[in-house]
Amino acid sequence: MTLEPFGARLRHAMDTRGPLCVGIDPHASLLTSWGLNDDIAGLERFTRTVVEALADRVAVLKPQSAFFERFGSRGIAVLETAVEEARAAGALVLMDAKRGDIGSTMGAYAATYLDKDSPLFSDAVTVSPYLGFGSLRPALDAAAVSGAGVFVLALTSNPEGAEVQRATAADGRSLAQLMLDHMAAENEGAAPLGSVGAVVGATLGDAGVNLAINGPLLAPGIGAQGATPADLPAVFGDAVGNVVPSVSRGVLRHGPDASGLREAAGRFADEVRSAVSGS
Repeated sequence: MTLEPFGARLRHAMDTRGPLCVGIDPHASLLTSWGLNDDIAGLERFTRTVVEALADRVAVLKPQSAFFERFGSRGIAVLETAVEEARAAGALVLMDAKRGDIGSTMGAYAATYLDKDSPLFSDAVTVSPYLGFGSLRPALDAAAVSGAGVFVLALTSNPEGAEVQRATAADGRSLAQLMLDHMAAENEGAAPLGSVGAVVGATLGDAGVNLAINGPLLAPGIGAQGATPADLPAVFGDAVGNVVPSVSRGVLRHGPDASGLREAAGRFADEVRSAVSGS
């Protein structure tokens, strides 16, 4: 059976568990800080600890695929298990893969992450639109069939992104705004929230674009990159209620103790609630 649309499932998870996404980013320095070796055993221990500590309480877990891919097939096997166990515990899984291609290749990426029969099926996946928004059609269509979501890069938190994302399209809009307008069209009429989200960095100050896309806004940059929950209203304005702040190192550095991870995630979730509500 097709799942309830991702936007509706995400809205419910944010309202009940708090609007927070925690990244699972097992890079070498973080494994070392946990006292683990940078090998498949360390990867497996790290990933299992994060999933067991957080999957029953945070709205979204976001594994970064590259940190698993670097270990080859054994790393992908760890990722498959993490996705399955996180979803079984009630977390929505956002696969941070940032895939972008054309034609049958984009279709294959869509089948990998958005087909319910795939071992890597996730509730949503990140994609890059800068081969043209139309190149994402295989992923958008696959997500609609399975009830999954797609998060499209719009204004990213890395400073280099501006040279492309702030460039001007033929009609005078920035490329980022052009992509956001495409997302808004995809989400038109969806309730309570569309399933096509945008990635907009929390470190941007005033984003300078119209973020009213009727979809979720994934906001990386909280914690180690310098943004705080208190910055969210200034960046996202009236759309702040649809923001899913993403924290990785700000939570993960409190491991390997599970209680430390839980306390850090809970603290960020409380700070986000307070910032969004204005209390």
